[in-house]
This record gives sequence, structure tokens and C-alpha cells, in this order.
Amino acid sequence: MEELERLPPEVWVYIFSYLTTDEKHTVRTCCRFMKRLVDHHSLWKDYTVVLSDLRRYTYGFWDTLNHRRLTRVAVRHLRRKEWRRLVTFLPSITAIVFVDGGRLYKEKYLDNLTRFPELRDLGVRNATWDQGMLGQSLSEHLRERLTHLSVCNVRLPCTEHFVSTVAHLDNLRYLLFHQQGESYWPDRVRPVPCDVFNHLLLNLKKLRHLSWGMRGEPPKPLPDDFFSPTDPEQPGEYGSLALTSLELLDYPEPILPENALRSMTKLRSLMVRYSFMREGVKCRLRSWLSPLQQLETLTIVGGNTLASYTTTIPSSVTRLTLRVAITLKDMDLIAPAVPELKHLDIEQNRSTGSLCRRIPMLFPQLKTLRIRFHRKEPQKDLLCLHKLRHLERLELLVDRSFIFRDNMNGPSWPSPCVQELIDQLQVLSNNRINVVTKMPQRDLLRECDCLCEVD
Repeated sequence: MEELERLPPEVWVYIFSYLTTDEKHTVRTCCRFMKRLVDHHSLWKDYTVVLSDLRRYTYGFWDTLNHRRLTRVAVRHLRRKEWRRLVTFLPSITAIVFVDGGRLYKEKYLDNLTRFPELRDLGVRNATWDQGMLGQSLSEHLRERLTHLSVCNVRLPCTEHFVSTVAHLDNLRYLLFHQQGESYWPDRVRPVPCDVFNHLLLNLKKLRHLSWGMRGEPPKPLPDDFFSPTDPEQPGEYGSLALTSLELLDYPEPILPENALRSMTKLRSLMVRYSFMREGVKCRLRSWLSPLQQLETLTIVGGNTLASYTTTIPSSVTRLTLRVAITLKDMDLIAPAVPELKHLDIEQNRSTGSLCRRIPMLFPQLKTLRIRFHRKEPQKDLLCLHKLRHLERLELLVDRSFIFRDNMNGPSWPSPCVQELIDQLQVLSNNRINVVTKMPQRDLLRECDCLCEVD
């Protein structure tokens, strides 16, 4: 114990900042000294604690949460007494997300949120409301306070009413809304009327991030001005949108027009995820990318082949994620389009070829690289990555089924052969490259099930 205390506490805290959550909990069981250090609030600043059945938690548990200054919680269904416990023991909550509800709720259920004066972030997942989710009293309470709202896989009685209510949350900066069917149309999605959606975009002056999804296919295409509202004060001109980040989930190509994003010239980040593609449909991603000359982050999941839109990727892109079938020829086409690329996230399968051998020549400025292997382990060409002189972080990931294919008693990734390659790579790079073989921890407040499917 005395030897441990010779090192200043702030140094221990700095060391513990590199540990995962599970590793922190393991260190915490060593002794009281380590327990006190691991519970330092700086180590849990962005941590979201998952709570269920609040009756089983002791006073010591709540004291630990308060000592860590935790203000972000994920909960399942809360009964009346559990609401009281949450208000009593964690009154300073700033963010709360309801996950895996799977129940039918009434409007008054969320009115308990008015008892948290510091609440800024709200998320709701997997539930059904037979009345409006945001009642009048709650929406008035949150109007100037709420900055982040995420709603995914929630069935509402009237989507139009919900969107109209959200449009009055004046301080909203982050909005995630992935549509589910309505009570009278459970299996198909009726798009939000164009005028209602345009009012949302124009009224939320501080909105920076929008994630908009759609389950199923609407009966007809969306209007040309769906994402490009006209300024009501200056007819003929586009409204001034503050959006810098946009995510489009499960939008079939024919639903949005070719000039759908023509007014979003300030976008810095764009993600497009396709649920399916129809044969013979023209790729519209080319025209969507054309006006986005300030784009820095681009993520494409599914859809057309890379060759159909590679030449229109803005040269300003520095972070690129591709969840599509990729070949060496595709990589040769991408490289000249993004000369300043710093972060790359791609997939490799048996038909891809030797990507690791080509990457240092095509993208010499890379700082981070993530490669997902499908039905194939990294080969010896992985050692070529030490030629990336600026590379700081390398993530080598595989799908779950591949991890457990040879070892039913636990994960077998990385395998001994892959670990040997990683060790050799570390030697060649003088331990400059931080090699990661585990997926980053999921952020429950920002990443719903839809977005986790992307990862």
C-alpha cells in the first residue's frame, strides 16, 4: 500500500484514463486506495450508466454514482416509485435515454422529466405511444433547455404532430428521428408533410446535426424542396440552414430528387445508408455530393458501386467510411479524389485483394485506419502499414461470427497468428502505432440500434 501511495494521485488518475470501463472496475476491486482513485470524477465524465429495477440498488451504489458526478443515465421502464428514487438520488441528471421499453405509454409518462432542472439531453428507443409523446407542459419546460433529442423505433399516434412540437424546441442542436409506422399505418411509413418538415428546418436556428431515417418505402417520391426549404421572407431563395452534419438512413434512391441537398452547402459531415437498391436505378449520390464543397466527413453504407460516384467526392474530405464492396481498382480511383485524407474506414473480404499493401502508396497522410475483415484474417501484407509515417491508430476488427467460429468457450480474436503480426508491426513502427482489436464502446445517448448496424 505504501509503495502505491508514493506515486501522486493525479498520476494514477492519468494512467487510469487509458483503461476501458471493465478494466477500471477490475482495478477498483484491488483495495480502498485504488477504489478511491478509480472513482475520480474525471474518469467518468462522459460515461452513461445503465439502470434497471431501481429498487435493488443500495445507498452505497447511489453514493458511488454521485461521487463520480455521473449525470448521464440509460433506463428501461420506470414505475412511479422508481421515478421518485431517480429524482431523489440523481437530481442533477443532464441526459437520460429510455432503451428497450417495448411498452405502450401515455403522454403523462414523460412529464416526470420536469423534475430534473438540469436536463439537456433526451433519448427514447423502441416504444409505442397511444398519445402525443411530448405533452404541452413538458414541451414548454424543455423549450429553452433541451439541446439534444433522439427518437428511434418509436410508434407515434401522429408523426406530424410530434415534428410540429419539436419545431418549437428553440435551443435544439442535435436531432435524431428514425421513423416508425403510425398507429393507423403500422407497417408502412407516411413521410412527414413537406411544409411541416420545412418549418422544422427553418425554425430550429441552432440545429447543427440532423439524423433522419425512414422505415419502409413511401408510396410516392418526396418533393424537390423537402431538404431545401424556401426562405419565407425572400421568395425564390433558400432558407438559411445552420446544419453542418446530416445522416440519411434507409432512403431508397428514387425517393429523393437529384438536387435534394442543393441548399446544404455548409455541410461538413454526411452519412447515407441504403436499405436496398433497385436494379436499373440511376445513382443520385453523384448529384447529392456536387454542391457539398466544404464536406470533411463522408460515410456511405450500401448502395451503388463506388465507381458510380467516386469522381464527385469533394476533395475537402479528410474522413472517409465505406461499407460497400471495394476493389483495388476502386481504391485507385478514390485516392486522387481525396488527396488530404487523414482517416479511413473500409472493409476487406476475400475478393478485395491486398489492400494493406496499396494503402501506404495511395493514402500517405493517414492518421487513423480501421479495417473490418469479413471471412478472412489479416495476412502478412499487414506489415506494410508501418510505411504510413503519420499513422497513430490502427483498428483491426472482424464480425462476431468469425470471432467465435473456432472457440466456443470465448473469443479467439485476435488469433495467435494475427497477434504475432501485430507484434511485428509494433516493432517496425517503434511502437508508434496504437493497434486496437475491439470495437469502441457504444454511446447509448448518440447511437441508436440503427447507427450501431453501421458499425
